[in-house]
Amino acid sequence: MSKRSKSYLKAKEKIEEREYLLPEAVSLLKEIKTSKFDESMDLSIRLGVDPKYPDQMVRGTVVLPHGIGKVKRVLVIASGEKQKEAEEAGADFFGGEEIIEKIQKENWVDFDVLIATPDMMKLVGKMGKQLGPKGLMPSPKSGTVTFGIKEAVAEIKKGRMEFKVDKTGIINSTIGKMSFENDKLADNTRDFVRAVIKARPPTLKGRYVLSVYISSTMSPSVKLNIPQFES
Repeated sequence: MSKRSKSYLKAKEKIEEREYLLPEAVSLLKEIKTSKFDESMDLSIRLGVDPKYPDQMVRGTVVLPHGIGKVKRVLVIASGEKQKEAEEAGADFFGGEEIIEKIQKENWVDFDVLIATPDMMKLVGKMGKQLGPKGLMPSPKSGTVTFGIKEAVAEIKKGRMEFKVDKTGIINSTIGKMSFENDKLADNTRDFVRAVIKARPPTLKGRYVLSVYISSTMSPSVKLNIPQFES
């Protein structure tokens, strides 16, 4: 087990063993931050689900009101007029079969999100082994398989995030940069957690959200009070 730094241990001493309200927790993270670079603020939500059962899989999307401090590079794979729509919407890359060939032959994945129109999915689906492990495979559930190119590109550029529970029942995500104003970090956190709450599997019995923590890249985590997100 790696040894914690003195600054980390000192920061941990300032965190009380209790559940914090969101504004107080964000302020505390700012207070205990010691690094010189602009750290990310991260969110971890532990759920009372067993993801090995399909009816307990939790996934969805949320548009964060203030983004995460990074504009995502968007690739659109479409044909005909939909390519023009992608260009006008602000997609970083767009094309049809020639883009698919570039990905297959050159293993080109210099983008963060791939949007594809349904008619192109027969070809895009063949790249599952390349795109899947990198989390780049488009899907209808995440809104990245659609004919609504303009809307999809706009939402992603504004800060739309995908979330998916991992095999241990946890959802982890970046929420923004520590240089953001406190209320912006709180807004992003609140909207993300509420989106996860809305994605509760209808067949699940018992407690759904077990714990919620926020932390910065280098800091200990701060536990949040769950009921504040349910009202």
